Amino acid sequence: MVYDLKTKELLFQEPNANSVAWNTHNENMLCFTGNGLLNIKASNFPVHQQVMQGFVVGFSGSKIFCLHSHSISSVDVPQSAPMCQYLEKKMFLDAYQVACLGVTEGDWRALAMEALEGLDFEIAKKAFIRIRELRYLELVHNIEERKRRGETNNDIFLADVYSYEGKHQEAARLYKQAGYASKAMDMFSDLRQFEHAKEYLGTANVGNVQQLIKKQAEWCNTSNDPRAASEMYIYAGDFMKGIEIVGQNGWMEKLMEIARSLNKTQRDELALCAHYFKHHGHHIHAADIYTRMNDVKSLVDLHVEACHWEEAFSLVEEHPQFKDAIYMPYATWLAENDRFDEAQKAFHQAGRSGHASHVLEQLLQNAVNEKRFGDASYYYWVLAKQCLDNAHEQLQDRAFAQSMIDKFSDYHQKADIYHSYDAIQKYIDEPFTSHLPEALFHMARYLFHLLNRENELPAGVSKAKVLIALAKLGRNLGAYKVARHAFEKLQAMRILNSFQDTIDIGSVTIRSKPFHDQEELLPMCYRCSTTNPLINSQGNCCVNCQQPFVYSFFSFDILPLVMFTLEDDINDEEAIELIQMDPPAKKSKGRWQELQSEGVQTLQLSDGLDEEPENDLFGARLLNFEPGAADFVPVQVDRAILKSLYSSEVLIQKWPSPIRWTFYRNLMPDMTITVDPQSFKMFAAEDYELLVLQKKLPFTHSSQRLL
Repeated sequence: MVYDLKTKELLFQEPNANSVAWNTHNENMLCFTGNGLLNIKASNFPVHQQVMQGFVVGFSGSKIFCLHSHSISSVDVPQSAPMCQYLEKKMFLDAYQVACLGVTEGDWRALAMEALEGLDFEIAKKAFIRIRELRYLELVHNIEERKRRGETNNDIFLADVYSYEGKHQEAARLYKQAGYASKAMDMFSDLRQFEHAKEYLGTANVGNVQQLIKKQAEWCNTSNDPRAASEMYIYAGDFMKGIEIVGQNGWMEKLMEIARSLNKTQRDELALCAHYFKHHGHHIHAADIYTRMNDVKSLVDLHVEACHWEEAFSLVEEHPQFKDAIYMPYATWLAENDRFDEAQKAFHQAGRSGHASHVLEQLLQNAVNEKRFGDASYYYWVLAKQCLDNAHEQLQDRAFAQSMIDKFSDYHQKADIYHSYDAIQKYIDEPFTSHLPEALFHMARYLFHLLNRENELPAGVSKAKVLIALAKLGRNLGAYKVARHAFEKLQAMRILNSFQDTIDIGSVTIRSKPFHDQEELLPMCYRCSTTNPLINSQGNCCVNCQQPFVYSFFSFDILPLVMFTLEDDINDEEAIELIQMDPPAKKSKGRWQELQSEGVQTLQLSDGLDEEPENDLFGARLLNFEPGAADFVPVQVDRAILKSLYSSEVLIQKWPSPIRWTFYRNLMPDMTITVDPQSFKMFAAEDYELLVLQKKLPFTHSSQRLL
């Protein structure tokens, strides 16, 4: 029998017991034997029995010591049954003490979960520490923190426990019971169980409803269902995310529907719609949105980006403050599309003439690097004309205007060099050429004289190739002295290996040729009638009178032109008026003429007018120079001489301001000569007609030429 020592009350009795022992670690637990059974009793709970022979002599922890016959043996008994008995009665501390005697990991887990559901967080924490269950330890720690902050609603704590255990419906019921239906909705939303979450919307506010829909939209987006996600975002009022999904997927019809549903106050949403319309090339819809928003700047940027220049300029008429925002991109676009004349005007209108020059210089550099020397000559000519425009605009600043004129001269000469070198380079590097050998020879000679006067060779121009062409063509055409001179120059240069053998052989074979050039190749000056050598140290001019030679810029034959200047008191316009006047009438002796000689009289009937020779006022001044002078002295004419000239004999290079016009007289009127109004170059009429038909005039871009 077992009594309570304090109250003397009988607690338990067993008639068949022959030995008994109390647990030394837990005074509420004992064991006894009898009738071949081992009985284990904890507190007032029913006895747990198992078969065992002998007498119990000790009980320590989970070990029972038995005397059987003459030996003592120890038996390990599990404490699971007593612990479960305590758990059934929610006696978690006692159950914990029993568990400490020795139970399995599963028993510890059962104790921890029961204690957690029983809200005995201290026992639960100790049990979870035993099994190292970090997830539930975090939950216990969170609940304890909330309790310290003053939260006392046990239903909320239990609901959290149930949600961790996966008992979501029980957790949701407790949340709702505690007045926190939003927590139930959040729980089901996190679980992507949106249908269950909607059951708890009745007691939730509008903000929670939108939040639920947004979460569902996020889940749809991450689960590769962007269309449903966009619709949910729009339904929840989050237009920015909905528009973003629609725009990224390129659903323009859906985007148009959204844009129509927005009002003018939703500027951020409308701007995002316009951005995606612009991104996908639907500029009309983007422009419509910007118009609704009255966002003129964005509308201007849209038209500029889409190169809708007419619409952009129509906006400038109404909003002139955006002039710079349009003209600068417009000028850049024109330059990129090789419309440099229009680009130059646009750059000036934008106040960026320096930028225009920079763009042209960059295009020029690219053309030289790619060996498009014809295009390089065109770009230099455009730069030269731009310099004249700048000088004309700043005439009051004489120093600046003169610097621009000097630049014009430099750019103009480089344009001439690249135009000529383009044909020479193709002759050397390509198997076929469209030029005659005589034209190429004169071109190489003209280019050789220009390069000799340059302090530094223009980029991409090889003087060696010019000399090679001069040597080969001179030898073939009979200009042996020129060829010998070219080979000597080449021998002193470092030449590519591909040309070295040709130069060495040519240098040897030219020694067998005469030491002079063919007379028909020697150029003649039409002013002083001096025959000039093919190679002139003074350049492309006469060695006697220094008259610059005027070349037909296709065949490069010397044209019978003599330049003349006007007296200081005669301007260009007056000179043209005087030239266009009818020259003085020529006298005629009549149809019948009487002749007398040595007493013989005869009467002669002529077939036409027998005109008396007139004094050629212009011809009389051709020889007004000092032979061999270092400086060129042009023919200067007065009003009387201008009146004596026929307009068909005068050619004028009408340079843009501030350069004065250049006048020439054709000394061979039977030869028709034409001035190109764009490049101001001279041509024999048949050469000019051919170039016009082929669209290969000098200083034209490759895109303007026929292939």
